[in-house]
Amino acid sequence: MADLVSYGNAQRDIDQALIALKKGAQLLKYGRKGKPKFCPFRLSNDETSLIWISSSGERSLKLASVSKIIPGQRTAVFQRYLRPEKDYLSFSLIYNNGKRSLDLICKDKVEAEVWIAGLKALISSGQGGRSKIDGWSDGGLYLDDGRDLTSNSASDSSVSATRDISSPEVFVSFNPNTSPKSLRPENSFHSERSHVASEGTNMDVKGSGSYAFRVSVSSAPSTSSHGSAPDDYDALGDVYIWGEVICDNAVKVVADKNANYLSMRADVLLPRPLEYNVVLDVHHVACGVKHAALVTRQGEVFTWGEESGGRLGHGVGKDVIQPRLVESLAVTSVDFVACGEFHTCAVTMAGELYTWGDGTHNAGLLGHGTDVSHWIPKRISGPLEGLQVASVTCGPWHTALITSTGQLFTFGDGTFGVLGHGDRESVPYPKEVESLSGLRTIAVACGVWHTAAIVEVIVSQSSASVSSGKLFTWGDGDKNRLGHGDKEPRLKPTCVPALIDYNFHKVACGHSLTVGLTTSGHVFTMGSTVYGQLGNPCADGKIPSLVEDKLSGECVEEIACGAYHVAVLTSRNEVYTWGKGANGRLGHGDVEDRKTPTLVEGLKDRHVKFIACGSNYSAAICLHKWVSGAEQSQCSACRQAFGFTRKRHNCYNCGLVHCHSCSSKKALGAALAPNPGKPYRVCDSCFAKLNKVSEAGNNRRNSVPRLSGENKDRLDKAEIRLSKSATPNMDLIKQLDSKAAKQGKKNRNILGGSLCSSTFFVSVERCCFV
Repeated sequence: MADLVSYGNAQRDIDQALIALKKGAQLLKYGRKGKPKFCPFRLSNDETSLIWISSSGERSLKLASVSKIIPGQRTAVFQRYLRPEKDYLSFSLIYNNGKRSLDLICKDKVEAEVWIAGLKALISSGQGGRSKIDGWSDGGLYLDDGRDLTSNSASDSSVSATRDISSPEVFVSFNPNTSPKSLRPENSFHSERSHVASEGTNMDVKGSGSYAFRVSVSSAPSTSSHGSAPDDYDALGDVYIWGEVICDNAVKVVADKNANYLSMRADVLLPRPLEYNVVLDVHHVACGVKHAALVTRQGEVFTWGEESGGRLGHGVGKDVIQPRLVESLAVTSVDFVACGEFHTCAVTMAGELYTWGDGTHNAGLLGHGTDVSHWIPKRISGPLEGLQVASVTCGPWHTALITSTGQLFTFGDGTFGVLGHGDRESVPYPKEVESLSGLRTIAVACGVWHTAAIVEVIVSQSSASVSSGKLFTWGDGDKNRLGHGDKEPRLKPTCVPALIDYNFHKVACGHSLTVGLTTSGHVFTMGSTVYGQLGNPCADGKIPSLVEDKLSGECVEEIACGAYHVAVLTSRNEVYTWGKGANGRLGHGDVEDRKTPTLVEGLKDRHVKFIACGSNYSAAICLHKWVSGAEQSQCSACRQAFGFTRKRHNCYNCGLVHCHSCSSKKALGAALAPNPGKPYRVCDSCFAKLNKVSEAGNNRRNSVPRLSGENKDRLDKAEIRLSKSATPNMDLIKQLDSKAAKQGKKNRNILGGSLCSSTFFVSVERCCFV
């Protein structure tokens, strides 16, 4: 295995590995008695112990007591049930002065790399930086005299891997050699170097910069033991998404005003985990129209979605299926991000504002004073010099920001007076809203052609004066979105008179909607009644209305708006949505509109900490769910308790515990199968995934390739779009199939004969936002 520390940004790679270990995984544990068993393992939050759940309850191993890590199946415990084909996935932790070993097998090579790299870093740091992983980075396997841990024979395996981590798909080629090889006698200090050692591994990693060497792990929910629920500070953040999302194995025909075209999008009707190429501890997420961004707790920015004008910030004109690091911001620590339709903004911990994206709309959208597009983040200086930016929000055509002193600045397209400067002029750089000068703005939100802000004003109450947050709106007054009881535009911030008695602290804007949240947890909406987006069937939209129904008695803590839908988060960590239901953006398992707040059942058992809405999709940050010992007594799928008539069964692909009803099928190619050539029991979810992989393999063997995977990526977008004459959909598909067939034939001519029979390729299916 290539040592992660020797590539790219070493500390970042180790941080990624440790996050993966904290999220945990199902590993196959060998014992001194009985057969190997699946157990959920995880690293403790303080990084001092390895914790797992066995049949006897929760167990832990102090890493300070571990003397070394031995790769492969070298110990006497492993020799009881030797699996040579899993040698490169196996490792042992030697502890208790060399008298005991913890022997584990991982699901795949990537998982093995992550666990060994993370544990290596922790154990090495405990010894002043001296590496104690043997057989991987030093001269060979070191054995102390009298140590009875290694049998007289062990299996070696040579591993050859080629990965292209910079692309959404990962191709892995293995060439296992399972012939046993004798070790030197026990009284010898050194054994022969294992073929799994670093110099015996041929790994070619393609990509650019440190991104090419990041740990590649799926973020699908893993189960790991935890004796008691972690507090919010220590808990890891996972992202869940729903609505219209990008999926690399789905193609559908989409109609717009000008033409029909093929879109790699799928409607996700229920919240599901966002999948990453790397394991991330998410602190903040922002959603645009066709792209999104997130910030990790380590201050890194990741973006993904459809590239247009540089809004992803990667410096290349390529769509990104899964979150990818914005490398130019890796040298600074980012606090949070905001996404518009054509651009993206980021605020650093130091209060600096960076923007990037399409600046060619003659609106000064990026705030740099020009109409130049920026494909990588660029810091805004000029009017903001000497000021610290506290927050930023983006609309499609304008941006608003608040400084640490409460000053409000806006820039971009000034149509309808949306910038609040008293005119309709565009401003290509941040300009303070003078009518609010001297007042403290605490929150701001941008719609398409209107803006809303919460401004602190001094209110006299009896003999005392207190500050209270008042809702101000300005811009286009059509559809009553400003809440002033008319449809007239406002060129300057104007307080909403109907809400003057309430104390607000948060605000959100949709296309024709404004939502305000009071400090007492009440939600008010104003604007168009279309799709039931006001959340109050009795409201006519002319004046602000209180959203009650199922929110009555609830204390709302967060609000978010899409184009025509709303999401709120309550103090009980429950998410309610309403409004337009197309594409499944409400998360209720259908595409129906909701006129009143409706609980998102799919997140009911999740600890939700933050919500965000894009134009036609939604996202939530949930604290990573640890699996306690009690939950091991339930089926991972149907949640029915195990008992005399409902027995436990492990899935040989994901390793989770299921009942017979949820794991009655068998499939070839399960990741943890003892014999890859035989079918083994898997859960229903893994059965479907393995079937897709099998079908994809069969399709690749067909004489005429269909429009899928690699061929789709090679088709030019200009050829995908239809002309305004609107060619019928079937004709379009035939044209694309013909193009794909020609491209596939060309690829076979290039690649023909270059692949030996001992090499196989695994295409990892991934689906994620946008």
